[in-house]
Amino acid sequence: MSAMLEQVSRLHFPNPPATPSEIDAFEQRVGWRLDPDLRAFYLHCDGAKLSDRVDPAFFFYPLAKIRRARVVLLKEDTDRAGPASWYAVYEVRDTNYIFVDVSQEAGERYVIRDGYREAFPDPAYNRQIAGSFSEFLGGALRSNEEWFWLQEEE
Repeated sequence: MSAMLEQVSRLHFPNPPATPSEIDAFEQRVGWRLDPDLRAFYLHCDGAKLSDRVDPAFFFYPLAKIRRARVVLLKEDTDRAGPASWYAVYEVRDTNYIFVDVSQEAGERYVIRDGYREAFPDPAYNRQIAGSFSEFLGGALRSNEEWFWLQEEE
């Protein structure tokens, strides 16, 4: 994880780090704790834009911008609007999202889902695309600004 975070700082556009008190406030607001990968990322930078500052291929939100996916996409915080456990934490170019699913863990890490806007909240389209944030970040850094999880399907 540290090599990837160094690459984010060296080649991309990170925000200043979140403080431990900002992380505590975030966890109180959302009702779940950051997993080890997410905690390392946010202590390194409170969000980042990859590749381009104005039109980033991947925009990792600062903690203050993270919301439930159903609120971001449908402006409704009810169970009929989608799972309460999916959080929009990254935006990809063209206004689709990447979700952290805090109801599913793989080795103490939350799984990452495709936030395909047009099919939300269908789990067949909003499928798991990474077993952890570090797996997703590694793919994003190697992706050449492409949606690497779609390339793997072909």
